[in-house]
This record gives sequence, C-alpha cells and structure tokens, in this order.
Amino acid sequence: MDKSAIQERVLTMATERGADKTICPSEVARALFPANWRKHMDEVREAAVALQQQGKVVITQKGEPVNVNHIKGPVRIKIIK
Repeated sequence: MDKSAIQERVLTMATERGADKTICPSEVARALFPANWRKHMDEVREAAVALQQQGKVVITQKGEPVNVNHIKGPVRIKIIK
C-alpha cells in the first residue's frame, strides 16, 4: 500500500473522530492491515508525520504537540480544521 493511501485513511479517521478528539496510529494500522498491523506501524507514523508537515494534522503526546523529529513512545493524531 502506498503512503498516500495511508495518509488518506489517517485523514478520514481523524476527521470522523472530530477536531476535539484524537486517533491512535494503531487504529489506522488495524483498519488497513488487520492481519499484521504491528509491522506497519512505522508506515502509519511516517504518513502522519508527513501530514503534520503539510499542516493537516498535529501529532501529540500526553495532549501536547510533539517534535516529530524526536518521537519516543505512544502518540495520538488530531485533525486540524
């Protein structure tokens, strides 16, 4: 699956969740790759980082925006209206 398809799913799921809530990258991975979603987590994170760089989403940790060059641990993805 190409990066644009993953980005599209991230945007769709984040939009459906709403501007006041976030999604987990694992939700996207599970939706796109149900049989082996864990091995695709890096692809989903990379797609989310690209979307943040485009100004379409914000990646957070503990509710605060995170520097995407230094992500450690779990993150959430929030749509920007």
